[in-house]
Amino acid sequence: MSVHIKMNMHILSSFNSSHHGSFLLIRSGRSSWLRTLSGRAQISASLRESYRLLQLPEGEPISPERAKESYLRLAKLYHPDSGAPTADAAVFARVEEAYRSVLAHRTSTQSRDAARDEDEDPLSGVAPQHRHYLSYEGVGSGTPSQRERQYRHFRADRAAEQVLDYRQKAQERAAAGEGALVERDVRQRSRGIKITQAVERLVEDLIQESMARGDFRNLSGAGKPLNKFQHNPYADPMTHNLNRILLDNGYQPPWVLTQRDIRETANRLRANLLDGRAGLGEPLGPAEHLRWDELCAHAGEELANLNKKVDSYNLIVPMLKMQMVHFNLEREVRRAEEAAGRRVLEQRRKRKEEKKRVNAANVAARSVSAKRGLASWLQSWLK
Repeated sequence: MSVHIKMNMHILSSFNSSHHGSFLLIRSGRSSWLRTLSGRAQISASLRESYRLLQLPEGEPISPERAKESYLRLAKLYHPDSGAPTADAAVFARVEEAYRSVLAHRTSTQSRDAARDEDEDPLSGVAPQHRHYLSYEGVGSGTPSQRERQYRHFRADRAAEQVLDYRQKAQERAAAGEGALVERDVRQRSRGIKITQAVERLVEDLIQESMARGDFRNLSGAGKPLNKFQHNPYADPMTHNLNRILLDNGYQPPWVLTQRDIRETANRLRANLLDGRAGLGEPLGPAEHLRWDELCAHAGEELANLNKKVDSYNLIVPMLKMQMVHFNLEREVRRAEEAAGRRVLEQRRKRKEEKKRVNAANVAARSVSAKRGLASWLQSWLK
């Protein structure tokens, strides 16, 4: 093919000056043809993978606008902040890297084509007017003004990417610094806890050794009761005195009284259920079932009132862990039935033991009376 091209060039060069425009046309066509061949040259596997990720053809010249359009379309699908169901940070990172690789390949390809045109053009001394403009890093196509606008957009996109990279790195550095601070605080707290525990163990060991030696036997006040109202250095003196006056006069907080009433009522209800169930005997007949149902209904009414007291108590109790749960009728009835069954079994066992004891006593009494009768008979016979 190159031989045919050279022959055509020789034939065209023999034309006169009137065909000079045709010569330039053929030269430009040859250059474009060579650029096409260079653009379709073999590319690396990684670059081919980049074109495939961006869904761009490998053998065709790709404009930056087309590459950017494909990149934005894929970014809307895979960007972690897009909110799309296909969002994937790993895939988006690969798409972003592929976009940069394609732009770099496009820039290098245009630079090579421009250098080849300058080397092969014999009229380089009288270059066309558009060659005097900037190259714009090989970005853009069309008139110089169009290329300038495209180059401005390209620089803005590149600046935005650089800003995003810088912010991401800054956040990573800040997170690493924060993690280091947290780890240092944890180490310091752990060290403080270990030191405190070590000091406490040391003090406890010293106290035990002193007690073993008898150093605390001659202390003043040994064997005497502790002062009931010993001053608390961490309490307010006014509060301490008021609490002492209230205790001396038998005052109790309302939540303490409510708690005592709830426990007394619950114990009384359980005792009534147990006595009623145990008194009905085993097995229950129709009349006993009716009586047991009446007892359960009455206990349910009392439990409802008791649960209201529990609600009031939970509102005034000072600590959350001291709150109570509601009483359940089914649970209380089941507990009473189980306790009544155990009581009946215990009563049966006691009756059996008592019966055995009585029988053993009767047998022993009969044996003693028989022995006495035999002894008296022998005495009378001997006489």
